[in-house]
Amino acid sequence: MRLAKRTEEMKASEIRELLKLAGNREIISFGGGLPSPDSFPIEEIDKICTNVLKEYGTSALQYGVTEGLTELRVTLAERMKKFGINCERENVIVTNGAQEALDLVSKIFIDPGDFVAVELPSYLGGISSFRNYQSRFLTVDLDSDGMKTHELESKLKAMKEREKVKLIYTIPNFHNPAGVTMTLERRKHLLEIAEKYDIPILEDDPYVELRYSGEDVPSIKSMDRNGLVIYVSTFSKIFAPGIRLGWIIAEKELARKITIAKQGTDLCTNIFCQYLANEYIKSGTMDRQIPKIRKMYKRKRDKMLSSLKKYFPEGCKWSRPDGGMFIWVTLPEGIDTEELFKEAINEKVCYIHGGAFCVDDSGHRSMRLNFSNADEDKIEEGVKRLGNLIKKKMC
Repeated sequence: MRLAKRTEEMKASEIRELLKLAGNREIISFGGGLPSPDSFPIEEIDKICTNVLKEYGTSALQYGVTEGLTELRVTLAERMKKFGINCERENVIVTNGAQEALDLVSKIFIDPGDFVAVELPSYLGGISSFRNYQSRFLTVDLDSDGMKTHELESKLKAMKEREKVKLIYTIPNFHNPAGVTMTLERRKHLLEIAEKYDIPILEDDPYVELRYSGEDVPSIKSMDRNGLVIYVSTFSKIFAPGIRLGWIIAEKELARKITIAKQGTDLCTNIFCQYLANEYIKSGTMDRQIPKIRKMYKRKRDKMLSSLKKYFPEGCKWSRPDGGMFIWVTLPEGIDTEELFKEAINEKVCYIHGGAFCVDDSGHRSMRLNFSNADEDKIEEGVKRLGNLIKKKMC
């Protein structure tokens, strides 16, 4: 078959493949970024479903407009004020999860051979979206303060094809996979760089409401005065991933372009789930549920951090996230986490190896551990199994 050239760049998602393992109850999975099933407010959702069908039944089961349910877009615009983001419903597009949002932004910005500036490491779903449109990558290292923005600026200055850099992609809060949070100073500097070189920032912010320690940092979008920041978030971590709802906030002209692109993708986002999400917020259920999720995940994070300290040998390093779902671990020289993965599966524990998140063939000594899904006793046992494997490799 004569497939499109872009299919040559497409790769299966290692996270999606590992989700198959998560269904095996014998395996302790630190792999996929799964929320805990205990975070789903099932009884409340049952009541909301009943109310939606009773009050809005015929509309909730019908096609909707591409931009999203008007009521939900109004509600989201109002909620974003909590994060200093002043927008109107015309700036908001509801998507089938944040992944569709990343795909749509990629679709309207990236021509084959264009560059996207990405953190090293970066979110695998974002990398996949960019690759699907045949992008190249400008890589920028991370440290405990987030993207090294001075490195980004230095690389941009030196680039001969600087006009081909179409997006700067960042996950500023509780980074996936690195767990770090970008400082306010660097957020301001990143925005200055975007303005100087006229490059939009794609701010991917799915974990902003999942902070367990430290102080809140203003979003990059909240400081944007020139419409250069495209903000993306999701209900997957604060409601349930199964409803597949995310949203984009962009300037009106850009939002219109994204809407046209979405029309050719899926016509509209699941309208029934949009009614659910709107009621979930308006009823106050979400604001009651999020503190419960934070409390639960803080315990799990603390259990994983204490277990790493207890069971991992000297020479291993890891991030200490203030929120989110992930810890990034780097092992001593000579240990390849992709190779180690096969042995980990035999020991009934899994993770995502670091190379999956790095577009430059680095990350082979690192792994991403998810702490949100497993029970606390399994977190300790799983870390213990990994620690024992690593110790054997070091002998």
